[in-house]
Amino acid sequence: MKLDRLMGILTILLQNEKVTAPYLAKKFEVNRRTIGRDIDALCQAGIPIVTQQGSGGGISIAEGFKLDKSVLTTDELSGIVAALKGIGSISEQSRIERTLDKLGANSDAVVSLREPVIIDLSSYYKVQLTEKIEIIKRAVLEGKLIEFDYYYEKGESHRVIEPYFVIFQWTSWYVYGYCMERRDWRMFKLLRLCDLQMCDESYVVRDIPSEKLDFQIMYSGDIKVVALFDPSVKYRLVETYGLDCFTETDEGLRFAMDFSDREYIVNWLLGFKDKVKVLEPQDIAEELQAAAKSIVSLYL
Repeated sequence: MKLDRLMGILTILLQNEKVTAPYLAKKFEVNRRTIGRDIDALCQAGIPIVTQQGSGGGISIAEGFKLDKSVLTTDELSGIVAALKGIGSISEQSRIERTLDKLGANSDAVVSLREPVIIDLSSYYKVQLTEKIEIIKRAVLEGKLIEFDYYYEKGESHRVIEPYFVIFQWTSWYVYGYCMERRDWRMFKLLRLCDLQMCDESYVVRDIPSEKLDFQIMYSGDIKVVALFDPSVKYRLVETYGLDCFTETDEGLRFAMDFSDREYIVNWLLGFKDKVKVLEPQDIAEELQAAAKSIVSLYL
């Protein structure tokens, strides 16, 4: 646990110009004396930490510091580099380069930076995505509300939320926070929100119920879909949901899974054209049939 805490403190110091001992103590749920010992341990490891007393004081890392590779094992360094490069795909590149430079204190470390894992978290809309993420990150750090126009199945609406996290999950980026309109915790897809702005109004940080942090449960489905797929599209099922999502039968690949987003599952099934037949629920099958008839009518 101590090593995890030391790495956590080091990460915070690399990300911030200055922090206070009380902040670190609260963050890691220990007392200030423990933080003091941790700072001493980091200094003994060769990390030049500067502490300043009095008003406006705090803890910081000396300007121009480069992290000695000997502090980390090769596997640890490799994991950090892979993560940094992944974040770099959607962040201001200069910040990531500066952090990577701190890891490259000598020629041996530079060799270690040749990480074989490439993680690209960006998308075709990288510029828009990066701008949105930067605004949300700043709002979270400053404790400011954000507002935006949001487009979804029922139309569009204007939302004001208390932002808490930027999340990458289910191949998309989301902002998670407390929606002032719904008076509840909500997740919004970044590509669906426009005119994002940080408000002047601040908010008091809320305690997030543990069940609200389990995003898998949040999106666990109540729409059970059973369908038969043509064997020719097996690779697409494996790619999206893995080998366990279907069983091979004489009639085809029998697929069964629970979904929560009706719009998503209908559009996903339509993408298979005549290579899938929905067995249940009946209303989904009828919706697909109506969609198929509507498409045909466009070409008559």
